[in-house]
Amino acid sequence: MSSPNPGGEREKLVSKLPAHLRQALKVRAAQLSIDVQDAVTGGIQTWQAQPEPLPQVETAGAESFGTWLPEGLYDSFKSDCRVRGVSYIQGLAQAVALWLEQNPANADSRSVRRLVVCNQKGGVGKTAVSAGIAQAFAEQGSRVLLVDYDPQGHLSHQLGLKAIPAGQESLVTHMLNRDDTKHPLIDLTVVIEGARFGDRLRVLPAAFDAFLLDSGLTVFRGPRHAALERALASVEEHFDVIVIDSPPSLGLAMDAGLVYGRQRDGEKPGASGLVIPVEAEDTSAQAYGMLINQVGSLTRDYDIDVEQLGLVVNKYDSRRGFIATSSLDKWKALGTPPVLSVIPDVKEQREAVRVQRPLLDYAPESDQAHGMRQIVRGLA
Repeated sequence: MSSPNPGGEREKLVSKLPAHLRQALKVRAAQLSIDVQDAVTGGIQTWQAQPEPLPQVETAGAESFGTWLPEGLYDSFKSDCRVRGVSYIQGLAQAVALWLEQNPANADSRSVRRLVVCNQKGGVGKTAVSAGIAQAFAEQGSRVLLVDYDPQGHLSHQLGLKAIPAGQESLVTHMLNRDDTKHPLIDLTVVIEGARFGDRLRVLPAAFDAFLLDSGLTVFRGPRHAALERALASVEEHFDVIVIDSPPSLGLAMDAGLVYGRQRDGEKPGASGLVIPVEAEDTSAQAYGMLINQVGSLTRDYDIDVEQLGLVVNKYDSRRGFIATSSLDKWKALGTPPVLSVIPDVKEQREAVRVQRPLLDYAPESDQAHGMRQIVRGLA
């Protein structure tokens, strides 16, 4: 079907498109600073110009997709589909796949690194590790976005920021494509002051209504697992590294976070993936097992590769005796993923939180600060 838009110069295309093509189209268009409607237009026009039949594209599970085309193009496209003996859904899938093939991401621009800091156990220091490695990257010259993806908002609070009130525009509204989302996501980010960071460190604050994100994604009419990637696609060009402070969750929002850290096509191994804080005690090992099961399910369901970049043994104190020392030995014995750093349980991190300052600004020469830099060196 098609319906004229108010200006009469374009008309609405309503069809279906497989989730992987929708996701790839959105990301590639953002990378090349092209409107999705122009990308689809170019793909259809290129498809129409092909003299030979194109390979079939798997369209099982295709979901509703809409965009705007120049007036008359949709009708001519449907006519060509009938002549070629393919469905409208198959023809559109072929056109989008052809556009993606002929419009690769800029070869001279390095893909943003995406680091998802996660564990299914609360209290292991995900927030401290997320903030610390973001600060360490910024300190060495990278442009960094630190995303408070945890509804509890500890990261925002620890850095002296207020969580975005429920109902206001936030990462949540951008993920769910809400009608009240009017501004670019980059406008919601906040610069973290500090001479060591040189305005290179920004934070996307938490949102109070992130507690409802799982239920929102349950009824979302789109690829739920790609919701975070779709929302952040528009800001990736502004940063070299994006660090996600994840909630201790097994829900849909966490699925979207883990998928965001997957290895993208053409991305070198080790560039993006999971950084996993643990403690030197038994319950961390149990939570780690839950996380690995969740990652395994996602990689099988969506045929993706989510790399475990390394473990961070946090809040370590050998004075706690055999449990602590033997647990540390077990973490190191894993080998893969490697232990990137052992962060001691000393006072500077707690003091930095109390005064709401970044650790590397408050205590740049502390053992914990050096531990955060060690993580970044291990990720290089």
